[in-house]
Amino acid sequence: MSAEDQQALPDDISPNEFAEVLSALRSIPRSDQRRWGEVYVRGLLAVRGKKTMRALANGAGSGAEQSLYQFISKSPWDVDAVRGDLARLLIERAQPRAWVVQPLVITKVGQHSVGVERQWVSQIGRVVNCQQAMSVWLAGDRGSCPVDWQLALPECWTDQEDMRRRASIPADVASCPPEQCAVDSVSKMAQEWGLRGRPVVMDLRETSPQPVCAELVDRQIPFVVRVDPSSITPVPPGQKTAPGGPGPADQAGGWVGSAGLLSALHKQRMPVEWFDHTEQTMRATSVGAARVALRKGLTVHGQPERLDLVLLAAWADPRRRSPSEFWLSNLAQSQLGTVYRTAMLSRRVERDLAEVSDGLGIRDFEGRSYRGWHHHMTMVSLAHAVTVLSPSRAQGPPAPKGRSTHVPSREAKVSAA
Repeated sequence: MSAEDQQALPDDISPNEFAEVLSALRSIPRSDQRRWGEVYVRGLLAVRGKKTMRALANGAGSGAEQSLYQFISKSPWDVDAVRGDLARLLIERAQPRAWVVQPLVITKVGQHSVGVERQWVSQIGRVVNCQQAMSVWLAGDRGSCPVDWQLALPECWTDQEDMRRRASIPADVASCPPEQCAVDSVSKMAQEWGLRGRPVVMDLRETSPQPVCAELVDRQIPFVVRVDPSSITPVPPGQKTAPGGPGPADQAGGWVGSAGLLSALHKQRMPVEWFDHTEQTMRATSVGAARVALRKGLTVHGQPERLDLVLLAAWADPRRRSPSEFWLSNLAQSQLGTVYRTAMLSRRVERDLAEVSDGLGIRDFEGRSYRGWHHHMTMVSLAHAVTVLSPSRAQGPPAPKGRSTHVPSREAKVSAA
């Protein structure tokens, strides 16, 4: 295949960045597979509209469509090796400040795509026929990029042998709730890929946060997770509780019950400046913080285990008594402003998903195999990285002004990176 057969890169894409990012394919052992990987990524960047296999193969010569199909759906190359190399490149080049977990809903018409099922989707607010996935993005103010993907398989796809065989689902892959998929991803990135841990930002408003927070604490992974306040029953720090339920706070805790906690958060709130990537503007939000403890379970001696965390509350409208959002974190030694600005990197990811990945065909894979889905998503990640690293997009917000104060805590398990 000659250079004339290749699709031309868009004018705003740097050929140097394209070549550097595509070096992540070096872990694929066969040179012909690496060549088809380059054709696929080039097509994702060049083709307008839906990224069908035929469109991606356009101009790449006779038999290119079949070769691309073989590369994506059948070839047994290791996605983790490619994704790990991409993550290390992004850490070196972009210096991300957080690992942001971003859910992805891919609506489907038929029933043949791996993992598809009619299911309730809170982001849409109704039952839809779809695949649900979780991605982990390396995120900073200058940009973000997905580096790992997990497909949340319903039990109907993992418990029935004919369904597993039809989609070529590996024997060691089981049904996985989306939030557990995310925990597995960040654990793999820290332990197997050897990446230096960054705070994990995740939205847990649709589930109980205790199990996820407990697992992240056990794995020594820093985090800032958004929570529904009705899903947590905090225990004032320093309070001794019986297994049967909470008692009144002692003087070290400083508050009693939910009303006391809200009052404490309200009294300690202060303005935090941050850049809103969805609106492209600087904002100031009132944020308060208090040390809390969550019940983790019982020890072998029947005593309650606790998670000592920090609860952040933010007021989008300072005139309202009730906060607009709540976050739990184990970054107890970090500055309040740093923790909240880290949480707000989720908006950077939302913007890049809409403006970059959606246009690169993140929802366009039409194949039916588990392997093919993961291969396609890996190629989209490479194309996304080329886009955000190109000079035309590599720009960040103005630096926040003013000072932020320390979270009021004497007990720190994990510090901000």
